[in-house]
Amino acid sequence: MTAAVVTGFGVAAPNGLGTEHYWNATVAGKSGIARVSRFDASGYPAQLAGEIPGFEAADHLPGRLLPQTDRMTQLALAATDWAFADAGLAPSELAEFDLGVITASSAGGFDFGQRELRNLWQLGSQYVSAYQSFAWFYAVNSGQIAIRNGLKGPASVLVSDQAGGLDAVAAARRAIRKGTSAIVTGAIDSALCPWGWIGQQASGRLSTSDDPADAYLPFDARANGHVSGEGGAILIVESGEHARRRGARSYGEIAGYAATFDPAGPGLRKAIELALADAGLAPADIDVVFADAAGLPELDRTEAQAISEVFGAGAVPVTAPKTMTGRLYSGAGPLDLVAALLAMRHSLIPPTVHVECDPASRLDLVVGQARQAGVRAALVVARGYGGFNSALVLTNENS
Repeated sequence: MTAAVVTGFGVAAPNGLGTEHYWNATVAGKSGIARVSRFDASGYPAQLAGEIPGFEAADHLPGRLLPQTDRMTQLALAATDWAFADAGLAPSELAEFDLGVITASSAGGFDFGQRELRNLWQLGSQYVSAYQSFAWFYAVNSGQIAIRNGLKGPASVLVSDQAGGLDAVAAARRAIRKGTSAIVTGAIDSALCPWGWIGQQASGRLSTSDDPADAYLPFDARANGHVSGEGGAILIVESGEHARRRGARSYGEIAGYAATFDPAGPGLRKAIELALADAGLAPADIDVVFADAAGLPELDRTEAQAISEVFGAGAVPVTAPKTMTGRLYSGAGPLDLVAALLAMRHSLIPPTVHVECDPASRLDLVVGQARQAGVRAALVVARGYGGFNSALVLTNENS
């Protein structure tokens, strides 16, 4: 069966803009979680977020795109440019229908939408941008990436909350197996505006702590919710044959994937088992698990139980670097994939910060500082609101 390999990626994260900055901050345990600065959040129960610092869209995109696009799309377009550069691939090098785009989204362009709705209410319909017709839409990142880069291959968007980013990458693998040479995939989300913020408050899952050091504590007895963030990663996935033919470097292979839907929770274990089976691997072959890390006691117990049942209590290192970024919704899974691929490359498992692992979880949680370890195969887990479970296995082609 055709191998699907990752040859490049672009990262936009609260603790690092660009892959190098993100990875250096992550292995050093540097958090990007702080008090919301994008708007006045003082009247809301939750006041902390993972905001991406230092991103000026005008520094990365042509001026004509700026009035057309929401912040999440601007981040996605810039990250796509970085991913192509990292892969050493120019879209013009491929045949017309050999390059497609499959992304995920959980929120759409909330910031853009809020601004235009405010114009409607306060000023009248003549002040609403015509670009509102698509800038808010879930599929806009896929569409704008395709237009900007002239992509005419398979194109779609997946909407399954935090699980969506892994689902999109898996869909890219399916497209590769059907004969497409390369796919732009992954996800970047951003909904840090009052409209998006109140929607997130409604879930009842946000931490109300005002201290970044104890606001998001998955697998900790003190856990009381999660912190939201913005960002994610865009990946270039190619067929192994295409990558070899052009002499491209491969970070690793998308070896296995599975998804289940189970609002009660036990479906997570099944997703992990099916992903391992799809990869042709046994639990003992996995060197690290990148956890979903909900930060809510009941959901953490469910995940810890699933991991322990599949791998054995404390039998595999587990980490949650998203404690440094917040939960990025559809962007979280792709960012964890990048961290896992870099862990393979550097033989270094990034840490889970601020957490004191509850012994009842029976996890070997990597806390405090990064851990030196050979990583040949990694499992990334993601869960979406309402019962979405996804698990994806990465392997080092050279292992």
